[in-house]
Order: sequence, then C-alpha cells, then structure tokens
Amino acid sequence: MIGAPQPGARLALYWAPEVDDPLHALGSAWLGRDAETGATLPQPSLPGLDIAALTADPRGYGLHATLKPPFRLGLSWAEAMRAAEALAARIAPFDLPPLSVQDLHGFLALRETAPCPALQALADACVEALDACRAPPSEAELARRRKSGLSPRQEALLARWGYPYVFEEWRFHVTLTRRLTPGEKATVLPAVTDFLGEAPARPRRVAAISLFTHSAPGAPFLIAERLPLRG
Repeated sequence: MIGAPQPGARLALYWAPEVDDPLHALGSAWLGRDAETGATLPQPSLPGLDIAALTADPRGYGLHATLKPPFRLGLSWAEAMRAAEALAARIAPFDLPPLSVQDLHGFLALRETAPCPALQALADACVEALDACRAPPSEAELARRRKSGLSPRQEALLARWGYPYVFEEWRFHVTLTRRLTPGEKATVLPAVTDFLGEAPARPRRVAAISLFTHSAPGAPFLIAERLPLRG
C-alpha cells in the first residue's frame, strides 16, 4: 500500500476483491498487475490477440468496481481519509450477488447476476460522502467526458458531481478489457470466462471499500487503504 498522493494525483473509492479471494489473484493475473502490491504479473495467452493491449486501460486502474470515480483532491489527504473512514463506519457489510463476465457496451466486465439495492446505496453514499474533498474538474476533463455524447441527465450529473455516470446512471462493473470488436469478443469472452472459472460466482461479502490512488499523475493506481465496513 502507498501513502498520501503527490499534488495533482487522483483518489478514488473502489470495491476490490479481498486479497484471499481467488478473484483477486485470477483477475489481477488477467489484467497483468496486482493493485495491492503493484507487481507486474504474467498474463494468459490469447490466440492471435495481444492480451497486454486489450487490457492496458483497466490494468492502469487495477482490478476494481468504481464507487466514487477518480478525482483530484480539493482538501487534504487526511481530510479525505477521515471522510472515507466515517463513511465506512456507518455502512453495514452485505452479500454481493454472484458475478459473471458480461458485455457492457463492447467492454467485457464482471457484473452482478441479480439486483442488489445495497450495492447501489453504497455507490450513492460514496459519491456524496467524499464530494466535499473533490476539486472541480478542469475544462479539459469536462471536454473529455463530453466526447462520448451525454444525455441531459448525464450532463447535469457531470456538472454537479464531476462525473456523468453516478446515481441512477451508475452500473457495477469490474472492467476486464478495452472496447472489443465482434471478432475480438468471439475469442476473448470464452477465454476470460474460462480463465476466471468459478471465482466470479462464488459467494462473497462486500466487507470493505478501498481507497485507490497513484504516486503521481499518469502512474498506475494502487490500493492505499482498505476500509472495513462497520455499520
């Protein structure tokens, strides 16, 4: 784990599998990097495809599902830590539905297989609880978000919360690839499903949230703190 980030680095609240969860080892190996230790990991081979290129984007962020999207600090690291700890203290652990590999707008991701209101409530609480710690996004950051084409509601969320895919626009997902072509998907979907095996569907509790950050802008994200849910 790492300490306080340098100025300009970003912070995020994510869900990540516990270190002793088989999904942590398998998912990290699929991406090629362990966000707990920062270690580079050997990846499985994909016939005719470059798995390192297909997983480059999610590898930089580490194996996770976003709760509070990455943001630059407007307050101190200590104040952000206190806000996150206070949030974790009032949220009770809960069961996560079984996960499966699914296609999410062309990306492959682990998603829940049944509705989970507690998961949505956790994400909503994370967005709100750390918002006072968030520096306003720059015009360049806003322009980058708008490139994908936002609905009026997403535009309003971007203006208020610095990110367009929060609250009812949020979807739980553990990203495993970049956006794939249909031909790439035909190879990668069965490959990652087989590689992860039974790990995604095994019973697990959401018992902690994780603060991810990086040592400097552009560096890979690492787990800075795992905060147990104690509500």
